[in-house]
Amino acid sequence: MSETPSTAGPAETGEVVELRVHGVSGAGPEQVLDRPHAYQVAGDSNGGFFRPRPGYPDSCGPGGVTVEAYRWSDLPSGTAVRTLSLVFLLPFMLCNVAAWMRPNPSGSHTMMKVLCRILGLTLTALYVLSIVGAALDLVAWQCMASPRCVRDRDWLSWLGTQPTGLRLAVLSLVPTGAIALIWWLSARPGRPFSAFHAPKTTGSGPYQLAAVGRWDTAPLVGRLRSIHVATAFATLDASLLAARLSPGVSVVTLVLAALVAAVLAACIALMCARKLIDHPEPRPRADAATRMLRTFTCGLTVLVVLVVLLDPAPWPPGIGLPRYGAFLAWVFVAQTLLLAGIGLVVLRHRGLRSTRRGWGAPAIAAVATGLAVAFSSELVYRIADLLNREEPTAARAVISPPPAYKWAIFGFVLAVLGTLVVAALVTVVSARGRYRAAAEIVARDFPDTPPKAAPRLRQVERTIARARFTEHLEPITMVYACLIGLGLATSVLGLMGRFPADVIQGYIGIPGDLVNFFLGVGSYVIAAILLGLVVGGIFAYRTVEFRRYVGVIWDLGTFWPRGTHPFAPPCYAERAVPELTQRITYLVGQGNRVLLSGHSHGSVLLAAAVLQLPERVGNRVALLTYGSPLRRLYGPLFPAYVDEDVLREVGRRVGWRWINIWRDTDQIGSWIFSPNRPGDPRRPEDPAAEVDRRQVDPRGVVPPPSDSVPPPIFGHWPGESDDRLTESVRELAERLRTETS
Repeated sequence: MSETPSTAGPAETGEVVELRVHGVSGAGPEQVLDRPHAYQVAGDSNGGFFRPRPGYPDSCGPGGVTVEAYRWSDLPSGTAVRTLSLVFLLPFMLCNVAAWMRPNPSGSHTMMKVLCRILGLTLTALYVLSIVGAALDLVAWQCMASPRCVRDRDWLSWLGTQPTGLRLAVLSLVPTGAIALIWWLSARPGRPFSAFHAPKTTGSGPYQLAAVGRWDTAPLVGRLRSIHVATAFATLDASLLAARLSPGVSVVTLVLAALVAAVLAACIALMCARKLIDHPEPRPRADAATRMLRTFTCGLTVLVVLVVLLDPAPWPPGIGLPRYGAFLAWVFVAQTLLLAGIGLVVLRHRGLRSTRRGWGAPAIAAVATGLAVAFSSELVYRIADLLNREEPTAARAVISPPPAYKWAIFGFVLAVLGTLVVAALVTVVSARGRYRAAAEIVARDFPDTPPKAAPRLRQVERTIARARFTEHLEPITMVYACLIGLGLATSVLGLMGRFPADVIQGYIGIPGDLVNFFLGVGSYVIAAILLGLVVGGIFAYRTVEFRRYVGVIWDLGTFWPRGTHPFAPPCYAERAVPELTQRITYLVGQGNRVLLSGHSHGSVLLAAAVLQLPERVGNRVALLTYGSPLRRLYGPLFPAYVDEDVLREVGRRVGWRWINIWRDTDQIGSWIFSPNRPGDPRRPEDPAAEVDRRQVDPRGVVPPPSDSVPPPIFGHWPGESDDRLTESVRELAERLRTETS
C-alpha cells in the first residue's frame, strides 16, 4: 500500500469525488480509472481504493472531479484455490442463493428458508453418500470381496483377505476425510474487514436490500456449520449401521442406530427453529447446543466404527452394501418433495400468471440439486468403471453402482437434453420477434445509412436480438427444474431394485444395451460438464475477458450471505458494502461531495451502500449507473430485495441525482424505471422518469473520417472513455455543486 487510510483524503476539501466501482470483469484500478498510473489510498491487497498518481497529466476526471476507484474483484475469488473451490461448492452456493429468491410477501420467508435449509441438509448428506458409495460400497464391500477385482491391484489386495468389518472400518477414513475437508473449507474466513460496521437493522419493510452486508453472519454460519457437520457424520454412521442391521445384531448396534436417527431428527428440527438459529449475534445457548450436537456426533462416529470393527455378528448377504441403495433413493425422494414444496410456496404467493418474479427460487434450487446429484452419480459411476476396467462388456461387470445412481444419471441427462431442445425451440420461436424489434431499433437509430453499411447494420441487429434473449432464460430454467424433479422422482424405482435398462426395455421396448450405452454417454456428458466448470473457474481467475462472462455466476452467488448452507463460499458483500459505506461517509465527513459511479454488479453494491448511508451523507451524494442489472436480473430473481419501492428509495436517498445509462446491445444491463426511447410517453412530474438515459450503441455504422473502421459495439462493456459517459459525470458533478451545501 502506498499510503495509509488515515492520510487518504483529498488534497482539498469541498471537491467532488467520483468513486468508481467496477463490475464482474475483475478490471484493474488503472482500467477503472482510465489512467495509466494508480496508487492505493485505502484497503488492502484483497480490496481497496485507488487514485491516479499525483504529478501525472490528466489526473482529474471530467468536470474537474477527483477520481477514485474501488477494486473488489479479489474478494469473491482472489486466488486459484478459492476460484476452484467455487466450482466444487457450486451446488451449495446455488442452494444458498435460492433462499434469497423468495417472493416478496413476508409470509413466504419462513417457509422458503426452512425448505431450502432442509434441502441443503440433503445436499450435505448426498455429498457424504457419494463418498460412502465409492469407498465403502464399491471398494470395501464389492471389490475387496471379489478375487477377480483385487487381482493385480496391490493397493487393494492387502485388505481384501481381511474381515468385512475391518475393511469397512479402514475405508471409513475416506468419507471421514471428505467431511473434514468440507468442514475446513467452510471454516476458512472470508476477506476480513472489522474496521467499520453500519448500524444494525432488522431488514424489515420494503428496503431489505439494506440488510445485505450490515450484519456479521459468522455466528449464524457457525451454527449452521455445526448442524451440517453433525448431519454429515450421522449420514456416515447411518450408512454403516444400516448395513450392520441383521438378525442377531447386538443391542449396542441397535442403541447406536437409535441415537443416529435422533441426531438426524434433531438436525432437521434445528433447521426449522428459525428463532433459535437466525441471530446475527452470538447466542450462548444456541451456539453451545449446536456445538454439543456436532461434538456428540463426532464421538458417536468413533463408537459406530468400533462396533463395525468388533461386533462378531454376521453381515447380511448382498451384492452391494446392504440398504445403501435404499438410503440413497430415499434421499432423492426427499429432494423431489422439497423441490415441489419450494415450487408450491412460490405458486401460493405469486399465482400462475406471475411468471417473471419469484420463480427463481425453485429453478435455482433444482439446478443446485441436479448438479449435486450429477456430480455424486458421476463419482460413483467413474469409480465403478475404473474397477471394472478389464471387463469387456457391462454384462460381465463385477462392480455395480446402486440403481438409484443410474436412474439419477439417466434423469439428469434427459433433463439436460430436454432443456436444450426447449431452448432451441424458444430460440427459433422468439427469433422473429427479437429480430423484428432489433430491426426497428436499428432503423430508428441509423436512418439514411449508405448501402455499404448493410453488413454492419446486420451485425448490430444480431447483437440487439441476442441481448434480448436474456428475457427468455427464466422460462427455460423452469423447464429444466421440472425435468430435474421428474428425473429425481424416478429414483423410486431404485427402491424396487429396478435398473433403467430393464424397465425401459420391458415397458417401452428400447433394447437394454442401447439404454446402457446412453447411460455411459450420459456419464461422460456429466464429466464434460464438471471439466468445463473447472476450466471455466481457472480461466475466470486468469483471464479478464473470460471472467466477464462466467464471473457473473460467482459474483452473484457470493453476493448473498451464507444464511442457508454453510458450505457455500464466503459472502464478499459482508465486507464490500460496509467498506463502501465507510469510505463514502469519510469523504463526505471531510467536506466533499461524492459521485458514485457503478458499472454492472458495482451498481448493486452501490445501491445497497446508498440504503445504508445516514441522511446527512446521502444529501451530498449522486449516483451514476451503467450496464446495471438491478431491474433486468435482480428484480425478477430477488423480488423481495429489489423491487420498484427499493429502487425509488435509492433515488430518494440521493435526491434523485441519479443517471442510469443503458444500451439495447447490453445482454445484462437495462433501464431501471423507463426505457425513454424516442416516442415513449414521458412523465415529467415523476423524478424517476428522468433517471434512465438510453445510449445509442454503436455510435455509428460507418467509419468516421478519422478512422478506417466503424465505431465499436460496447454492449455490456463499461466504456469509461466514452465522452457520453463523461458528459453524465459532468452533469451530476454540477448538480452536486449547485444542489448541495
